[in-house]
Amino acid sequence: MLYTSTRQKLEHITATQAILQGISNEGGLFVPSTMPKIDFDLGELSKWSYQEIAYRIMHLFFDEIKDEDLKYCIEHAYDEKFDTQEIAPLVHTKTGNFLELFHGPTIAFKDMALSILPYLMLTSKRYNGEEKDIVILTATSGDTGKAALEGFANVDGTKIIVFFPQDGVSDVQKQQMVTTEGANTFVVGVKGNFDDCQTTVKEIFGNKEFAEEIAKKNYKFSSANSINIGRLIPQVAYYFASYGKMVRDGKLKVGEVMNVVVPTGNFGNILASYYAKQMGLPIGKLICASNSNKVLFDFFKSGTYDRNREFFLTESPSMDILISSNLERLLYHISGEDTNIVNDLMTSLKKDGKYTITDEMRKNLQDFYGGYADDEMTKGYIKKVFDEEGYLMDTHTAVAYAVYDQYIKETQDETPTVIVSTASPYKFTHSVMTAVDKKYDGISDFELLDHMQNLLQGDLPKAMDHIATREILHNTVCNVNEMKDMVSKFLV
Repeated sequence: MLYTSTRQKLEHITATQAILQGISNEGGLFVPSTMPKIDFDLGELSKWSYQEIAYRIMHLFFDEIKDEDLKYCIEHAYDEKFDTQEIAPLVHTKTGNFLELFHGPTIAFKDMALSILPYLMLTSKRYNGEEKDIVILTATSGDTGKAALEGFANVDGTKIIVFFPQDGVSDVQKQQMVTTEGANTFVVGVKGNFDDCQTTVKEIFGNKEFAEEIAKKNYKFSSANSINIGRLIPQVAYYFASYGKMVRDGKLKVGEVMNVVVPTGNFGNILASYYAKQMGLPIGKLICASNSNKVLFDFFKSGTYDRNREFFLTESPSMDILISSNLERLLYHISGEDTNIVNDLMTSLKKDGKYTITDEMRKNLQDFYGGYADDEMTKGYIKKVFDEEGYLMDTHTAVAYAVYDQYIKETQDETPTVIVSTASPYKFTHSVMTAVDKKYDGISDFELLDHMQNLLQGDLPKAMDHIATREILHNTVCNVNEMKDMVSKFLV
């Protein structure tokens, strides 16, 4: 399996080279040169462990990596660091099937891929004889940052630099990041929004002179964002796992179609479900759920992507994004793998802040349904589902549930559906608890952890244990135009 770029046809880029490099030289994203098809019977999914399913999917994309090496990566990624015996449990309520992807060390779905990426990165480094230290350069809207820090902290031969919007994440998310230990970690708050962070990180990646400068210091950039193919592909596995669990639990028969609902910001998570469908998983509708930053909703409705709009800080901050990077990969696939079209669209986005796809490309989007929910709707559904079904959703999952409810009312489609639950409610205590009962307003996020634990009558996640009293180890804050200087300062 070789890889090419969304913006330039490449030859002989192996999986490990793509994982190491993160982003193509001309700014494009790496994609498989051909989409692999599953080589197993769907009926086996309900019998296999998560680790077995992950291997069955990943070896199709990463066939360059020897079986024993890939299995080593998987076994060490999906182990006791997850707080449930079953990786990614599927929880059924009266009205929903929730795929809980938040039982990892940072209680967000990013753990599902970022637990394995350091192992894939080090394996790729060894396969390519790379002697330089790998510098993981990452922008985060809240969850990727801590998950990447957790994965790469104290990993030999790597350093990790995380930029986050200083006022655009929850108190808990910020506390998780700025208390991270590890001599190889560097966390910086940015006076700007996530798009500012992400755009500048991409510019740093594309700066050849800067790359040469850090190469002289024996460093090489790579990424832990879902722009890295080594981050995206592991996410494909949990859609296959969810199908097996739906069959196991009697919600589906083997071969029947299921829909998926995915709360979406940077488009990586829902793109993974699109890849699963292209590989042969019987997925019907890919329901894309946005918050008030509904650039994707408008795109699916009109065919025009336009980031020239008001930016909202919402109760679902990990989705507060106006430039959905992974959408570029979808554009590549629906354009018939036409790099000229993708280049033109990305040039238009950079120059004018918008682009419009062709009618032919729009026809290839029929599997997608876009919806959105504002903060009022989001909090309303948190309360409704908790009061009526006893299930407590975080704000991002509630956006997905709200859009799913809209979809059912609009289409009357009764296809069995998996709702992707991307974060623990413990990560957004104030938003969730005040949605349940306004009496919790005015109480700090950290005090609300105890109130939520009492409400749920369960154990506090390990990631939240004593989080309020942990020592702050990272207190650097910079302007957007100072981000590159921060990188230079850390890489001495």
